[in-house]
Amino acid sequence: MGKKGSYLAKHRASTGEEFSTEKKAPIIITDELRSSFEDGKVLLIDKPLHWTSFDVVRKIRSSIRIKKVGHAGTLDPLATGLLIVCTGKFTKKINEYMAAEKEYTGAITLGAITPTYDLESIPQEHKDFNSISTDQVNEAARLFTGELQQMPPIFSAIKKDGVASYELARRGIEVELKARTITISEFDVTAINLPLINFRVVCSTGTYIRSLAHDLGAALGCGGYLSELRRTRIGDQTVLQAINMDDFLKSLSNSPSIPEF
Repeated sequence: MGKKGSYLAKHRASTGEEFSTEKKAPIIITDELRSSFEDGKVLLIDKPLHWTSFDVVRKIRSSIRIKKVGHAGTLDPLATGLLIVCTGKFTKKINEYMAAEKEYTGAITLGAITPTYDLESIPQEHKDFNSISTDQVNEAARLFTGELQQMPPIFSAIKKDGVASYELARRGIEVELKARTITISEFDVTAINLPLINFRVVCSTGTYIRSLAHDLGAALGCGGYLSELRRTRIGDQTVLQAINMDDFLKSLSNSPSIPEF
């Protein structure tokens, strides 16, 4: 969630991950294909790990050489899965997709919390989780279905006085956010192998799965944080219909192969 630059580039720099410094040949697309993106396309992208949603938008924008490109709902850098990207005249569809129901799968790790509610920060306040039973986990999960008041993470893009709350939190400024009304229609525990809990969630727009993980851990009395997340559906569109970024970029030279909705 950095203010400037690519999160992916910062991740590579911080981890020492090697990547080619050779300049890649620019992607050349036909005027006809560029015009079709301006007329409007809805692209279903399987967002890679460590990319921000805007990293995806920026890469697509520079590759197809048009300015009007946007996504229909942020995925955190540590999440993967379905990202709907709209181009040209179809950017007017973004709000429609953002309002649609979402489905996620993932994992929650019990026994600690993190300031960001995920692995963007270091686990702390470790507690014993070995006495937690399957029944306790399932009973706690049932508490988080239906219409709920959910407190967003302070490390989020929600703006406070015009500034993203994560920027304020990183400066050590106390942030007070208001609870939001959300709906979780399904919260299925699909596997338990403590400290890991695997899950599937169907929820309304505006739901923070990081907060759900944190709140479930609090309800169980041992803490918890989100350790894996994949968005599998937005409305009627599923990640099975999506294309990864490498294949999308390759497909620009073979326009009939570009999957779109």
